Amino acid sequence: MAPENGPLPRIVRFATFAVDMQTGELRKSGLKLKLHGQPFEVLAMLLEKPGEVVGREQLRERLWPTDTFVDFDHGVNTAINRLREALGDSADNPRFIETLPRRGYRFIAPVESSAPPAQTAPPVEAAKPSGKWKKFASILAAALLVGLLVAANVGDFRHRLFGGQPRTPVQSIAVLPLVSLSNDVNQDYFADGMTEALTTDLGKISALRVISRTSVMQYKGTKKSLPEIARELQVDALVEGTVLRSGNHMRITANLVQVSPERHLWAESYDSEVVDILAVQTQVAQSVAREIQVKLTPAEQKLLSNARPVNPEAHDDYLKGRYLCSKDTREGLDKSIPYFQRAIQEAPDDPLGYAGLAECYSVMPWAGDMFANDLTAKDALPVARDAALNALQLDPNLAEAHTALGKIRMVMEWDWTGADSEFKRAIELNPSYALAHSWYAHYLVAVGRYDEGVMEAKRSLELDPLSQFTRDFAEWACYLARHYDLAIQQSLRSLELSPESPWAHFDLGQAYEQTGRSDEAIQEYLKAEELFGMSQDRLAELRKAYQRSGKKGYWRKSLELCELGIRQPRKFASVSGFGQCDYMQYVDAAAIEVRIGDYDAAFADLERAYTSHSAYILYLNANQAWDPIRSDSRFHDLTRRMGLAH
Repeated sequence: MAPENGPLPRIVRFATFAVDMQTGELRKSGLKLKLHGQPFEVLAMLLEKPGEVVGREQLRERLWPTDTFVDFDHGVNTAINRLREALGDSADNPRFIETLPRRGYRFIAPVESSAPPAQTAPPVEAAKPSGKWKKFASILAAALLVGLLVAANVGDFRHRLFGGQPRTPVQSIAVLPLVSLSNDVNQDYFADGMTEALTTDLGKISALRVISRTSVMQYKGTKKSLPEIARELQVDALVEGTVLRSGNHMRITANLVQVSPERHLWAESYDSEVVDILAVQTQVAQSVAREIQVKLTPAEQKLLSNARPVNPEAHDDYLKGRYLCSKDTREGLDKSIPYFQRAIQEAPDDPLGYAGLAECYSVMPWAGDMFANDLTAKDALPVARDAALNALQLDPNLAEAHTALGKIRMVMEWDWTGADSEFKRAIELNPSYALAHSWYAHYLVAVGRYDEGVMEAKRSLELDPLSQFTRDFAEWACYLARHYDLAIQQSLRSLELSPESPWAHFDLGQAYEQTGRSDEAIQEYLKAEELFGMSQDRLAELRKAYQRSGKKGYWRKSLELCELGIRQPRKFASVSGFGQCDYMQYVDAAAIEVRIGDYDAAFADLERAYTSHSAYILYLNANQAWDPIRSDSRFHDLTRRMGLAH
């Protein structure tokens, strides 16, 4: 790294920074920063010629002379961005590194060079008495101990020894969407799958709060700064990186950045075959845990070291299924199932395909109608149960499969004790698994443990704050627990984030209705129906019915428009939050019939909901919609058969 006019001095200083060109170290005010590899090489090249332009072609020849596997433009941009992060520099208002479009980069800050302090060799002495040698041995042992402490950074020893404040503990983290370096958009599923897998592995560490994939995916392609993202997600650190795949070979880069105080903590790249993808994922998670000095329990150490080889084709199909299933739409669920089925055929001993299939089928009772494969929700439950059990037989430590089985125990078997055990086990295996907390919240509310349910709903929001699915479920849980002020507050917060969310309006309407704010409730219901897709003509009929006959007029017209809401196709979403379903559910119709006083019709529809295993019948004891009929013997009989009778 020497310029043409002579060797570059070993120590180069600028502003509060010092660069040791021999050891490859960057320090700020005496504190060593994490910068190595290509970003450090770029810095060295710029410091060789301060004030001069270093061309992009020069960077390529120096850093990637023979590597044809690298996307060069992205590699340079990534290295420059990491270097600027380490220096606290800005591309828009540079203090150190100036970008010259289509030409290269220039180091613009004043630079000072110096040699390290001269080391004077001690004079050679004659042999000393044995006591002095003992003293020398003690000093040597102490020096070795200090060296070990520095290397391991035990108790933040390295930071205290070299100056600077001890590192702020990292207690929360988010894995930002990994960037696919492939030009093929059809490869996005692979990068997204890696993002989810890293999130899952880190979520197994109980000392960390790990933000759910659903929330972080909203930052895919964002131009927001890392500190801004961290503030919005309320986390201490972020993991970012890239994925490049060529056939069955992959290269993954990962960086760990602490945001307050802002510092680059760790970076690494991994070259591997897809068959070892699970091992790479666990290596990244273990490296992050070591760097932030999180203490793992023996169980967590075991979970993070249990990686098996995969069938590349089967794993691809699994990732494609997850990619589609995570979209939380009917279309996505329908299209994901064949991928999971194919993954199982290709690798029948891999539990992931079964776990994905169980997850998709287990949500059908909340969707409430037929799927593209002509299975009803009731028909789908045995398929979901078998898939979950197969997954857990192959790997009993899959939180996703335990969560799916918990839903199945609730809806298919009315096995409340079994459901409780499955949800608890899922949370034990992955304390940051937001879906497990969300579903467990609804279980707790359904069995009358309202305060616990609200706490779980709050926990799910902490882990997945930007997910509409999680927000919808949290609103619903607060409403069922009769915490109306909290339900209103959460619904309004959801509308701030997503003004066009139909379920936030619907949930707000329910809370208003129960607090006597009838006019406001109807307006929210109308807005929800409009966003669900109801035509303007039908909305006008509902408004007119309300003006003429009040609340009962509104609900009678609502039933009339959907022909009792059961067989007539209508865009009325289910509480699952997956979007537009084609049929109003039996429970929805029964709730309207109770409002207008037609109790016999309500019990007939509740019986149909019981027979078809509709998910919403779970909340019989909690939902205040049933208060007018609770004393009826038919209601007691229904709750008894479901195991909900008190």
